[in-house]
Amino acid sequence: MASVSPAFAAITSATITAASLSPDCLEYKVVGICYWLLCTPIGCTVKTSAKVRHYIPDAVVSSFSNTGENPWVEMSALSSPTSFAQNGGDGTTNHNNENDLAKFKNADVIGHPSGPIFSQFASGSGYACKGATTPLVPYLLSTLDTIAWRYGIPESVYPEALIPGRRDVGGMASGNLWGNVYPRGGFLHQSDDYKAGAVVAERAGDVVTRDGQVHVYLSIVAAPQDGYWPAGGLIEGDPTTGKWQELTPTLSQTCAVFPHDGPQVQAQDGGYAWALWRPYSCCERKGQTFLGSTDFQ
Repeated sequence: MASVSPAFAAITSATITAASLSPDCLEYKVVGICYWLLCTPIGCTVKTSAKVRHYIPDAVVSSFSNTGENPWVEMSALSSPTSFAQNGGDGTTNHNNENDLAKFKNADVIGHPSGPIFSQFASGSGYACKGATTPLVPYLLSTLDTIAWRYGIPESVYPEALIPGRRDVGGMASGNLWGNVYPRGGFLHQSDDYKAGAVVAERAGDVVTRDGQVHVYLSIVAAPQDGYWPAGGLIEGDPTTGKWQELTPTLSQTCAVFPHDGPQVQAQDGGYAWALWRPYSCCERKGQTFLGSTDFQ
């Protein structure tokens, strides 16, 4: 769908929290059975519990043109300009929503604020899993990731950045190429501002969902445990690794991956924000020893 009229981008923690109460994004399912060995003084027995899978809004990922203007109002002060990261916007114009090919976007990844409210909502469907983030904690602020985010060092020489089609959001063959994931920084060539914002959000999500990346960030990677299978690295276009809920400039109650055919409203100030939902599986502990699990076909 073609992009539609521009809008100013701004959102508050209260609105973000309310948007997390989305059954479509939650996608709660019973996917299998877990087996536990429960031992007491009179003997041992095997207990079972349901293995469930659902998505959790781990983080709010903001992608914005003007340094210091994160559209998440309460968090905008975290990304104020520094002596190493001051300006932003398009390469050759001061108008953020103008169709200029060279774009630059800052990105912030901050723990989703819903916390206990979302947990209560998810528990309404049954046993609920825990996510990998702490509310309001910054996991990536591009103003502090200057070398990688503004200069593309060292990712501009990675094979993923040099080989066309290696890591793309969309594709040339399907006619919906939004941009390249690598190098995972703020610069890209895309005439559509919404699509540029989405690709930069995808880049930021790609970084924080992996350990050991050459960026200044905290990872949102949880360790597997008995009866707990956390989300893995985000992969573009693959909803089994994560999906996006648009928060601003339009507020959506559904989730999708990039690219998508839904409304693509241009933010007049070049600021966008999405909630990143990631899939987790877990089961309630019913004994001292985890024996394994069986998934339904």
